[in-house]
Parts: sequence; structure tokens; C-alpha cells
Amino acid sequence: MNQSSAIKQYALVTGNYWAFTLTDGALRMLVVLHFHQLGYSPLQIAGLFLFYEIFGVVTNLVGGYLGARIGLNRTMNIGLALQVMALALLAVPSQWLTVPLVMGAQALSGIAKDLNKMSAKSAIKQLVPGDQQGALFKWIALLTGSKNALKGVGFFLGGALLAAVGFNTAVILMAAVLALVWLMSVILLQQDLGKAKNKPKFNELFSKSRAINILSAARLFLFGARDIWFVVALPVFLSSQLQWDFWQTGGFLASWVIGYGIVQSIAPMVLRTKTGAAPGGGAALLWAILLALVTAFLALALSYAGSSNNLLSNLSVTSVLISGLIVFGIVFAINSSLHSYLIVSYAKDDGVSLDVGFYYMANALGRLLGTLLSGWVYQAAGLAACLWISAAFLLLVSCISVFLPKSHNHH
Repeated sequence: MNQSSAIKQYALVTGNYWAFTLTDGALRMLVVLHFHQLGYSPLQIAGLFLFYEIFGVVTNLVGGYLGARIGLNRTMNIGLALQVMALALLAVPSQWLTVPLVMGAQALSGIAKDLNKMSAKSAIKQLVPGDQQGALFKWIALLTGSKNALKGVGFFLGGALLAAVGFNTAVILMAAVLALVWLMSVILLQQDLGKAKNKPKFNELFSKSRAINILSAARLFLFGARDIWFVVALPVFLSSQLQWDFWQTGGFLASWVIGYGIVQSIAPMVLRTKTGAAPGGGAALLWAILLALVTAFLALALSYAGSSNNLLSNLSVTSVLISGLIVFGIVFAINSSLHSYLIVSYAKDDGVSLDVGFYYMANALGRLLGTLLSGWVYQAAGLAACLWISAAFLLLVSCISVFLPKSHNHH
């Protein structure tokens, strides 16, 4: 593939991923806020995302296999079509919006998201020459970072649409726009992108690479550590404890995710080594330890700030939480960007989506664990408890990262 057509394909893949991400972020915020408004408890809201995360686990495993067999263009287009269907399912009159229906739509959306993400990340490995590790790190960081910044815009969009046009109209609008993106993608995306030359067998789903297995285990606890306080506990805490409205909650979470995405995009500049070599396992260990310390400190500060119950305490809780979350966001973003690069670097060239799919299955398992714990721990013991468990998870990430290969040219 020549350079200009590779760049065109990269732009197409990225554009698809961006459009998808906007609707994904908006839908998450719509569901959390709409069902909180309807009087659902934090644990029930977490339950609505249960299928989203469970199907994400399955999809990453099977999706990587599919990508290698039928091509990444097809897996990406199937993902876009499923998201349109999920949005259309939620556009029913509000009295029909039962829990099973919402969980079913979220299941479709979870499958769609992970097909889309796995296709986008794997496609880059196909478009960047293998000897250009520095360029690969930059392109992956840019894709991951821009995706998260847009997910933040999506959160804000979700809160704004809910306030402006209501749940029903918001979902219909998003389905219509995404259907157009899907049509363009079907017409323009290259046919055989990412197809493995040797058709993989189903028993090759589980990675045989030690480096990928260790990285996947670290990723599981890294994302569990974030989602345990971020998915349900934080939005519910902001609206119920600090009395923030939709605009404030959506706006803050959006700004946080946008900032986090920007930091992910510039991670290659932050992690630049003296020799110009791409970072390896040592950097992953160092940043994991730093994140564990930041989280433990935030949990300690929040427990202390919330101990006396007066107005001053409420103000100090808000300032501790916001400043702590900003620092957490920066350090977490660098961890995440580093991991996203390492997986694509460790993955085999032929049938790359198998390795990437396996790794993102671990990512989805971590998110599933985090989401469930987020509703349950928050309901039982509050936000500080969620942060303490998050710190314990990050300690585990640090212990696992000790075993990562030190140099990046390990396959």
C-alpha cells in the first residue's frame, strides 16, 4: 500500500472511530443521568451497563479472530451498524424503556464499541512499517488520545441533549448521523485490511505470548482501578452529595475525559527517551507505581476532608476531589497510552487483531469488574472506599508490571 492511500485509510478508520466514540460517550451519559432521574439506585444503574461490559469481553476475543479472518474493514462496518441498531432500539416511547430492553441495547452497543476499537487499533499496525516503533507510538497515542477527548465531548453532548431535547429525540438524532457514517464507510474502506494470510484457527484465540499475557493482566487491574470510582460512583456522588445538576456533572466529566485524551495524545513527548527509542516495560512499571501513590493519597485526603460534616467540609471535599482527579487523570492517561502502544508493538504482524483482541478482552474484563464494584461499593461504603480499592488494584498492576520485558523488540 503506498503512503498516500495508507494515510487515506488511516483518516477513514479514525473518522469512523471518532463518530462512533461521540455517540458512545453521549449514550453512556444519557443512560446514567436519565435513569438516575427516574429514581434508579447506583447499583441498578451499574446493572444497566452489565451486558455492555460482558459482551465487550466476548467481542474482543471473537472480534480479533473475525478481524483476522474476514478483514478489519468488515468488523469495523459491522460495529457501526450494530451501534445504529442499539440507538434505534432505545428510541421507543419511554413507557417501553424496560430494564431488559436497555440492557439488550447496551449489549449491542458493547459489541459495536469493541469491534470498532479493535479494528481501529489493529488497522494502524497494518499501516505503519514494523521498523518505525517511534512512529507507531505516536499514531497509536494520537488515535487513543483523540478518541478519549471525543468521548468527553460525547459525555457533554449527552448531558446537553438530555437537557435540551430529552432522551428520545437525542437517541434518534444520534442514530441518523451514525447511519450516514456507516454508509460512507461501507463504500470507502479498503476491502482486505488486516486479513491474516494464514487463516487463524479458533484455538488460537488465547495469546501464546508471555509478554502479551503479562500486559493483559496489568491492563485488567488498571482499568478496573479507574472504573470502580468513575463509572457510577463519581456521577452519582456529584449529583447527590455535591448537588450538581446535569450540566455541571456532564460538563466536569466531559472536561476530565477531554483533558485525559489530550495527555494521552502527547504521551510520546512526555516519555521521550534520550536515545529516541520507544519506551518498554520499565516505563510501564514506573508509571503504575506513581498512579498507585496518587490514588492512595486522594483516598486519604477525601476520607479526611469528608470527616467533619459542615459547609467548609463540603467545599474542601469538592476541591480535594477535583484537584485529585486532575492529577489522577494525567498519570492514568500516560499509563494507558503506554499500554496501548506496547500491545500493538508486542503483537504479531500477521493477524495482529488476534493479539489486540485478546488484550482488549482483559481490558473489558477489568471494566466489567470495575463497573460492578462501582455501584456496589459506592452504595455500601461511599466514594472514598471506591478509591481505596482502586489504589489496591494499582498496587497489583505495579507487581504484575515487574515481569514485563524491558525492551520493546520482544515478540
